[in-house]
Amino acid sequence: MAKQVDIEEGENIRESVRKEYSEIAKTDGSCCEASSSCCGSYSPTDLARGIGYSQEDLSILPDGANMGLSCGNPTALAGLKQGEFVLDLGSGGGFDVFIAAQKVGKDGFVIGTDMTPEMITKARNSIKRFTEKTGLSNVEFRLGEIEHLPIEDETMDVVISNCVINLSPDKSQVWREIARVLKPGGRVCVSDMALLEPLPEKVKQSAAALVGCISGAALVNETEAMIKSAGLVNIKLIRKSYNMDIMDGCNDQLYKAISETLPKGKKLSDYVVSMDITALKRK
Repeated sequence: MAKQVDIEEGENIRESVRKEYSEIAKTDGSCCEASSSCCGSYSPTDLARGIGYSQEDLSILPDGANMGLSCGNPTALAGLKQGEFVLDLGSGGGFDVFIAAQKVGKDGFVIGTDMTPEMITKARNSIKRFTEKTGLSNVEFRLGEIEHLPIEDETMDVVISNCVINLSPDKSQVWREIARVLKPGGRVCVSDMALLEPLPEKVKQSAAALVGCISGAALVNETEAMIKSAGLVNIKLIRKSYNMDIMDGCNDQLYKAISETLPKGKKLSDYVVSMDITALKRK
């Protein structure tokens, strides 16, 4: 089972993450500058297409919703249907919320939750533009931590999340919360980072590695154990073809800082993999 942190350490981790993502929201950027990209010619749009988002998905997004913070496509993984109620953990600027809202239609509803007030404000400010583009008024954004979701029991058909659970200092609690809010027979579909082997201590202590979704990640077998412990079933963990080495040579200072903490001759992909994770709640 993944190592649990104490209350003070957990709050310090949350505050570090909140501070960094607050800055991203304020600058209207992504992991890179809004007008540039993380890796040469790569833009947030290029990244989204590369991990499976269609042009149709991206076309309905309000400006600024795609911040280049994804490591997969949980909305496609979930196979969303008309009329479903969906929760997005760590919704940021609303990227996956708006895409999911288009898929569930006027009879469905999507709630995004995020612990960063600036991200919630940014996402809420985009709702009007989304409605103008699509004619839909089926989204809401709530401030809250993913360890303590502001959602009633057994109200969600689907829970999605995109590169967020790894940031939590108490991942077991996150999975218990997912199980709590899902309806019987509901499903969770997550894209996230996982570790193939333990990170070197120097990397784990790097603030850049934490905010870059690296140092907080759990080992693959630990992740599966936490999901089982939460009572979820039909668990599948699938490695994605997305390779962490895309970040090698990046202009982005965040990933440069991470690379500098790696042992000589080692690459990020030696330690970290992008995963698609799915599970069901028993009926």
